[in-house]
Amino acid sequence: MAAAQVWSVDPRTGRRREQVAAEATAGEVDGAVRAAHAARAQLADRAVRAAFLRTAAALLEKSRDALVETADAETALGPARLTGELARTCYQLRAFAGVVEEGAFLDVVIDHPDPAATPPVPDLRRYKIPLGVVAVYAASNFPFAFSVPGGDTASALAAGCPVVVKAHPDHPATSELVAAVLRAAAAEHGLDSAVLGLVHGFDAGLGLVRHPLVAAAGFTGSVRGGRALFDAAAARPAPIPFHGELGSLNPVVVTVAAAAERAAEIGAGLAGSMTLGTGQFCVKPGLVLVPAGEAGDRLVGALAEAVAEAPAGVLLDARMRENFLGGAAERAALDGVAAPVAPGAAEGQAVRPGFLTVPAARLTGPGAHDALLEECFGPLTVVARYTDPAEASAVLARLPGNLSATVHLSAEEAHGGGDGPRLLAELTPLAGRVLVNGWPTGVAVAPAQHHGGPYPATTSTSTSVGATAVERWLRPVTYQTTPEPLLPPELRDDNPLGLPRRVDGRPEHGRLEP
Repeated sequence: MAAAQVWSVDPRTGRRREQVAAEATAGEVDGAVRAAHAARAQLADRAVRAAFLRTAAALLEKSRDALVETADAETALGPARLTGELARTCYQLRAFAGVVEEGAFLDVVIDHPDPAATPPVPDLRRYKIPLGVVAVYAASNFPFAFSVPGGDTASALAAGCPVVVKAHPDHPATSELVAAVLRAAAAEHGLDSAVLGLVHGFDAGLGLVRHPLVAAAGFTGSVRGGRALFDAAAARPAPIPFHGELGSLNPVVVTVAAAAERAAEIGAGLAGSMTLGTGQFCVKPGLVLVPAGEAGDRLVGALAEAVAEAPAGVLLDARMRENFLGGAAERAALDGVAAPVAPGAAEGQAVRPGFLTVPAARLTGPGAHDALLEECFGPLTVVARYTDPAEASAVLARLPGNLSATVHLSAEEAHGGGDGPRLLAELTPLAGRVLVNGWPTGVAVAPAQHHGGPYPATTSTSTSVGATAVERWLRPVTYQTTPEPLLPPELRDDNPLGLPRRVDGRPEHGRLEP
């Protein structure tokens, strides 16, 4: 039987644009993984890896116009958004090049023998080594930053791991173009093209996570799809780490004092955040706890005005549109739920943004509306009106893990007064990133960033954004009483590579490679 064809589809019209590839057969998946496995040694040199990442960024920038045009045709995300996303992606590649050059990610620790310790300490030297081939599952909503050239790929390559990407069916042509650019960058530094493999198809995705030579996996997508792959990774004869970003409601709490102080500002800010990218951000605020009463009414009024003026938009594919419309209608039909601005279908393939309101009491206790505590992907948020702090806390206590949790405080509360400390204490267990007086959409690429959270936000405690994302693809190994000539250069006393490290409990600063 011939392999199924992979088509690029225009979400604005629903029409096929071009045939891009064929779904990978089991043999082709096996070939891509084995070729990547054979290329591992080519990524051993940190200087080569760093140069490769920098060249990849430069070539992506050089190809910007063609990449953005194709990505827009496949995702309808718009040239401005995609141009910014590509710039972020290139910045991230260069940031990981810097991580590689610095070398701190190797976490070198040396303990010389100490016979006086209890028990005696032998000569111990520890650092981290690459796991091996990493399978990356591209996201639908970020065709650059969380797909073929995105954070999972960049951090894995930085760690010294070859990558095989399972392309997302919403942007296969973009995936092929980007993969060609990355392979061209690899070739400039004498690296085999197999350090970056690309496969298409649902079965290919399952084949990847089950392949015995795949050592770890990174995923960004739905709870259903991610959990199936997570379970497959755990069910292998030799289970592997599966770092999945699955789903997040990203709750927001607005205090009474904050609503009284700046209702219009918060309402407008919420509208901008929940409609950004047609509501297709993984950190879109999906549940907002707003106080009942006059100040909360003013906030909801400002939100309604801004959302009503927001343009309709096209979702990434027809299935997502259908799920959004069905999910919004199901939620709006629940008892006690109102729709000040009703979400729904718009002209052609577009959808209208909207929001729902509900008394917070309907989210707890017998007969609670559990559907309102689940993510609805697209331009929709739920505003739950609470009558007192205990009611808001009761809702928060029912929430699963999230990527982000936000609180809007008054000026006095932000300086430590009122409910600020209590709310931060309640929100911190819920999420990997806690925001005060901001909005979660937009995840900065920075060393202190954490993009992850308790399940189902992610399946591990790691981050997929920021310098420490590289740690997902490494494992520690210790050498004991090993003669100096047999040690890796990273662990020798003379520190020939100039790495930052800790020796006998004291930090030693390394040197940056030119």
